[in-house]
Amino acid sequence: MGRPSIPPEMLLRAMLLQAFYSIRSERQLMERLEFDLLFRWFVGLGIDDPTWDHSSFTRNRDRLLAGEIAAQFLAAVLAQPRVKRLLSSDHFSVDGTLIEAWASLKSFKPKDQDGDSRGEDPPPSAGGRNAEVDFGGQTRSNETHASTTDREARLYRKGPEMEARLCFIGHTLMENCSGLIVDTRLTSADGHAERIAALSMIEPRADRPRAISLGADKAYDAEDFVNELRSMNVRAHVARNTNGRRSSIDGRTTRHAGYGRSQKIRKRIEEGFGWIKTVGGLRKTRFIGRDKVGWAFALTAAAYNLVRLPKLLAAAA
Repeated sequence: MGRPSIPPEMLLRAMLLQAFYSIRSERQLMERLEFDLLFRWFVGLGIDDPTWDHSSFTRNRDRLLAGEIAAQFLAAVLAQPRVKRLLSSDHFSVDGTLIEAWASLKSFKPKDQDGDSRGEDPPPSAGGRNAEVDFGGQTRSNETHASTTDREARLYRKGPEMEARLCFIGHTLMENCSGLIVDTRLTSADGHAERIAALSMIEPRADRPRAISLGADKAYDAEDFVNELRSMNVRAHVARNTNGRRSSIDGRTTRHAGYGRSQKIRKRIEEGFGWIKTVGGLRKTRFIGRDKVGWAFALTAAAYNLVRLPKLLAAAA
């Protein structure tokens, strides 16, 4: 009859433990559940209950993707009455960070290579699947090349003279008063993804008579983005980018004291990124495909909120 199914609530608790304790793989998580009574209590396993097989855990976890459980869990944490009192509906900050894909640059090969048109990996070379490769003199781009490991990962360079990597971009929307993450997105890596994701996250919160504010860094200083925010009755508290260009933010915005406060507070969003990528283990994702990586990103953001909440609730008491 096969192995029994794992209840969704137990799966969710186990994945939270994986984020809290920086457990790198499902095998290590199952080994920890075998002897750690704290883990067993948190997940809901009895002392004598057998632990799950790591492959069963992975298959059952993948079924949660269809229900968008991670995003619902993040919203449910923020909807708790004690947590809701910590949140403001007026002031937010947005930013994005690179999530390195589970694919090496050796897998980034021409799209017209044999096997790629059929959706299959090309045959291994004579040196094996991890043979030495010299990329010198080659011009590679997302238009002509694709990864055979993760076809949704894109080659992206964060800045001039920096290394290009196969990655995604994770975006978070932070509430300024508490520093909690209130929404997430994961997109393909390109130059416009940050602004598009920011608009999709702030739009549901801007549907109100009173204006709200959105803090952001210089990457968001684009005329079309600022005009779109103003059309939604959102004050664009975006850092001015005057490096060889004219900024879209003028004195109508910068003269207000709230602009300076937003610019100071928005930097706290990096604390969430730091926790998600180091403790949460998403500096380099273990998952393949944008849906799975986005699911893991949202769940790890919820775990970050849960870590911060005890101190916030104690200070508010």
